[in-house]
Amino acid sequence: MVSSSQPETGLFISFEGPEGAGKSTQIARLLRHLESESVPYTVTREPGGTPLGTRVRDVLLDPELTIDPLPEFLLYSASRAQLVTNVIRPALGRREVVVCDRYADSSLAYQGFGRGLNAGLLRGITAAATGGLWPDLTVLLDLDSVIGLERAARRGQPDRLEQADLTFHQRLRQGFLKLAEAEAERFLVLDATLDETDLEKTIWEAIQSRLPVLKI
Repeated sequence: MVSSSQPETGLFISFEGPEGAGKSTQIARLLRHLESESVPYTVTREPGGTPLGTRVRDVLLDPELTIDPLPEFLLYSASRAQLVTNVIRPALGRREVVVCDRYADSSLAYQGFGRGLNAGLLRGITAAATGGLWPDLTVLLDLDSVIGLERAARRGQPDRLEQADLTFHQRLRQGFLKLAEAEAERFLVLDATLDETDLEKTIWEAIQSRLPVLKI
């Protein structure tokens, strides 16, 4: 049923999780559902999604580079600011569903809990970069760090972040869980070791309940 009171913006969904959690698989499955329901959508990723973001991504994931935590975070923030301005806000203005593979929660987990940067600093710069824009729903695919890194290794040569030691990945996993606990209404936390089809069904049901007001 279509709501009689249409929203001014679309629906913003982000997917988060440690390395190897299966975000790409579940995003692809979600997009098939949106297409079958003729729901307009924009899919993007972080870092990336814009010409600037793509170049920043190449730098951030280059295994031959050493980047200190603060410049690492600032590079992510620059890419994010461009993405919000050029891609996400325009798509929401067209009342589309925006599906983003990682967003600001990744910086809070990776550079905050993982690298040890001050959370207040991270949130302040993030607010400036995004204009305070946060997802309506964040799907967190949770996975043991050892399993996740083993999955990631099967994809090929590890990138700069995947090469970080196990304790780093354990810290960021716990960071994601703490973020989800603090904002339980925004997060949908799922066990990434569950059957892919079961995960797909749960995610689609959560998103489907938020879709009716977007349909014209």
